[in-house]
Amino acid sequence: MPRGQSIKPNFHRVSGKCFQDQDASNRGGSKSDLGCLLMKLTRWESRRIGQILLAGCLVTTLCAVVAAQSAVRSSDSVLTRQLRQALALAKQGDRQGAMKLTLQLLQQDPRFVPALKLKGTLLEESGQNSEAAASFEEALKLAPNDPDLLLKSGIYKLAMGDRDEAITRLMHCTKLLPGDGDAQYYLAQAYHLNEQDDLALLAIRQSLKAEPDNPSVLQKYGELLCSTGDCQGGLQSLLKARQSDATLPRIDFDIAVTHFKLMDLSNSAKYAEHAVQARPNDFEAIQLLATVDVKLAHWTEAKLAYEALQALKPGDAETLLGLGQCELELKNYQAAIDRLELVLQLDPTRVQAHFYLSRAFAALDRQTDARHEAELHQLMMQQLTFARSLESEQREGAIKAQVQQLLAANREDAAIHLYEEHFKGTPMTLADAYVFIGKLELLMGKTDDGLRNLHHALKIQPTVRGAHTNEGILALKLGDLGHAEEQFQQELANDPNYQMAIAEMGEVRYRQERWSEAAELLAKSKTITPELLYMLCDSYFRLGKVDEANLNAEAAAAYARKKPGVVRGLVELLVRNGQTDLAKRLGSSSLNN
Repeated sequence: MPRGQSIKPNFHRVSGKCFQDQDASNRGGSKSDLGCLLMKLTRWESRRIGQILLAGCLVTTLCAVVAAQSAVRSSDSVLTRQLRQALALAKQGDRQGAMKLTLQLLQQDPRFVPALKLKGTLLEESGQNSEAAASFEEALKLAPNDPDLLLKSGIYKLAMGDRDEAITRLMHCTKLLPGDGDAQYYLAQAYHLNEQDDLALLAIRQSLKAEPDNPSVLQKYGELLCSTGDCQGGLQSLLKARQSDATLPRIDFDIAVTHFKLMDLSNSAKYAEHAVQARPNDFEAIQLLATVDVKLAHWTEAKLAYEALQALKPGDAETLLGLGQCELELKNYQAAIDRLELVLQLDPTRVQAHFYLSRAFAALDRQTDARHEAELHQLMMQQLTFARSLESEQREGAIKAQVQQLLAANREDAAIHLYEEHFKGTPMTLADAYVFIGKLELLMGKTDDGLRNLHHALKIQPTVRGAHTNEGILALKLGDLGHAEEQFQQELANDPNYQMAIAEMGEVRYRQERWSEAAELLAKSKTITPELLYMLCDSYFRLGKVDEANLNAEAAAAYARKKPGVVRGLVELLVRNGQTDLAKRLGSSSLNN
């Protein structure tokens, strides 16, 4: 059925992030002899740590299907007449009157699908989206092969974050109407948000085939081409979309991003400026403009952009860091120091701030401060390797809650299956699955089950990473240093560079009061675990290495900003060792945080 050309919601991905606009626009098109309502395309934006929602948008109204369904009931002249009257009132803008008649229709026949669709449409127009969705769901149960209902309900499912169900319904719709450009467009959206860009690209190509001149489809096609590696082809499609309709939501931003990915910084800046002019409060567009200006060393322009960002989001550490860098390059050294010290108060883990501070202090001939900041920057940069190691260890986090629920219900096999499905196509093995299950069971207090699964992992793959380490950590908790050391040593025999095992071996030596070995192992591990860094500081103090202890205490306080108990312990450790000034500074910073 013809749906006409429309402005569609577009979703923009930059550096792993999705951006989504909040513009409202309309979809139109004549849909039946009964007359069609012009539905508003509603869009809204929302985020989670990071989770992204799709904007809710509605695309069709009562059309030829409605007419056909009402014709089937033509023997009931009262229902038919009332439906036509309701449609006529709605077309004239009398939604209240149309709703009154529609509800009367449904009182007479609650299963009358055209009336349910009209009710949903009217609710939708009045902004009652959840009630509209319920009406469409009810209609879909009665007419499971209705393309309009499949499309509408698929979009609603997408808006609610149920991407799998959205894909199922939209695919059903495309099977019924393979040439429906709208269904293919929103199916592409669903695949894109589900990180299935290859399938998204196939769907958007079908949408483009149906609507080759639709600017929104061209825009989405360009974005997907870029996200799948063809930025040059994506740019051509985006420019074509802009030529057709320069008012497309965020089209200039899309083009600027694509130029940026192609390292065409001058054109990226040009289109980023257009994007900001079109939407002066668009945080992402201003952020992109600031980033481009920094790369072009346009420090004055970059400073203005960062100041605009601060006005939109006061106290944002990333923006303040950019401002600090600009002040530094503009030789406003004290202003740079003020900005950068504020950054570290807000987020002590911003390692780059220490580098910029060292340069600013050096420019003011404050050499001691400059040297200290440079050393702290170097130490924390080295520790970033441990952070990357932890990130690798924690990639199972996406399924952790589900797995724990299954384990609590004693459904180990289902938990293993979930892990295998989640990591299908990756280097992760069945032995890795048993290590993950065993580790979670130990955390849940199911010690026997946890050890059984760790041992099973080693039986499957004797060199699997983490099995010995997790058993060693359990032994440490139980105070069995001998068994803990045995497990960590076996882990290191398999992988001498496994940072977590090195760090835990350092804890064993610390508890054995072998300070030199403890300090060597903990330092070698590059750990960022605050409790382990406390042990490193204490070991250094006991060895008389005060400077090393103080430096690591600062790093430990940064990583422990959300662990006040650890910070208090550090402060007490510093006081006991005569480092009262540093203790006061770290304690004060912790209170501010």
